Amino acid sequence: MKDLMLFLLVMTACTGVSAEQYQGPRNATSQDIPAFVERLDSLRQAANIPGLSVAVVKGQTIALALGLGYADIEHHIPATAETPYNIASVAKPISAVVALRLVEEGVLDLDRPIVDYSEWADFCTEFSQQPSIFARGLRCQPPNHTLRHLLSHTATGTLGDQFSYNPVLYSWASRPIMAAADTSFSALVEQYVFAPAGMTRSARINRDLPLREDLAKLLAPPYRVGASGAVERAPAPPPQGDGAAGGVITTVLALAKFDVALDQGVLISAGSRAAMLAPMRSSNGEVLPYGLGWFVQEYRGHTLVWHSGWWEDAYSALYLKIPSLDLTFIVLANSEGVWWDNPLDRAEVQRSEFAQAFLQTFVDD
Repeated sequence: MKDLMLFLLVMTACTGVSAEQYQGPRNATSQDIPAFVERLDSLRQAANIPGLSVAVVKGQTIALALGLGYADIEHHIPATAETPYNIASVAKPISAVVALRLVEEGVLDLDRPIVDYSEWADFCTEFSQQPSIFARGLRCQPPNHTLRHLLSHTATGTLGDQFSYNPVLYSWASRPIMAAADTSFSALVEQYVFAPAGMTRSARINRDLPLREDLAKLLAPPYRVGASGAVERAPAPPPQGDGAAGGVITTVLALAKFDVALDQGVLISAGSRAAMLAPMRSSNGEVLPYGLGWFVQEYRGHTLVWHSGWWEDAYSALYLKIPSLDLTFIVLANSEGVWWDNPLDRAEVQRSEFAQAFLQTFVDD
C-alpha cells in the first residue's frame, strides 16, 4: 500500500490527477502499478527516449495518465500527460472515424470507386511507376479501387485479397473524402473528432496549416541518437499535405478522451465501430490483419486492435485496445524509441517491448 500511495503522489505531480480521481485497472494489483510504471521508465531509458507520456483507460475511465523523463531536455521541461506530440500514424484510426461518420451521414460510400470522387486514375498511374516499395503491386486498370481498399491497406495486388501496409495510399484517401464533403480534411477531423471528444489540446497540421500557437509552445521537440551515441535535438518532420495518414498533434489524455468517446458511441455508431475494428477478409475467407484504420490480431484468447506511429529520428507512438477487457494502452514519445520493425504484411504488436510490459501486467495472468 505504501508503494501505491507513493505512486499516486508521483502521478498527481505529473498529471494533475488527484489520488481520489485515480481508479486502478482491475486486472492489476496495487503492487503491479508502480512496477509497471518503473518498467516503462526502464524501457524508456534503454531506448534513449527523452520523454514518454502514458495513459491506460479501463471501463471507459482514464485509469492512469502520467509522463516520464523530459519533453524538452534543454529547458528541463518534464513530460506529462498533457504534453503534445506528433502522433504520426496513430492518426489513422482518427481518420477512419471521420470516414465512417460521413458514411453514416450519407455523404460517402466506402465501396464506390474513388474515381467517382477524385482524380484517382492519374495519381494511380503515375505512382504505380515509382520505385517506392509502396507502389509495388499497384494495379490501376480497371479503376476499381475504393476507399475501403485504401483504409484497409488492401489496395495492392488483387483488390481486397492482400494486406500490405501502405501509408502513401492511406494518406491519399483524404482526397476523395474532401471531395465528397467539400471541405478540408483537417476541418473534418476538428468537426467530427476533436470537438465532440473534447480533445481541446489537439490540432491538425499540414503544409497550409501551421500548428496553432498555444500547442507550438508546448510541443515536445523531437530527439534522436546522434553519431556519437548521445541524444541530440532532431529536425522537425517535414511538412506534409492534408492527408489521412498523419498530421495530428495531441496528448495521451486527449487520445484517452478519444478512446472513451469512441467506445461510448459519441463519435460513430456501435455498428460503425464494430465494422472499423473487425478484420478484413479476402475473397476466399482468409482473415487479414487489419480493419479500417486499425491493425487486428489475436493474443492469448483476446483480440487486440492497435496502431503504431513512427517518424524516423523524431517521434513514435502506440495505441493498443483490448475490447474484450474494455482496456486501452496509449504511449507517445519524442523520439523513435517506441517503434519496432513491424512487418508490412502482418500484425505483431507483441514484438513491442512496451506492449509486452502492458500485456504481461494487465492480461497474461
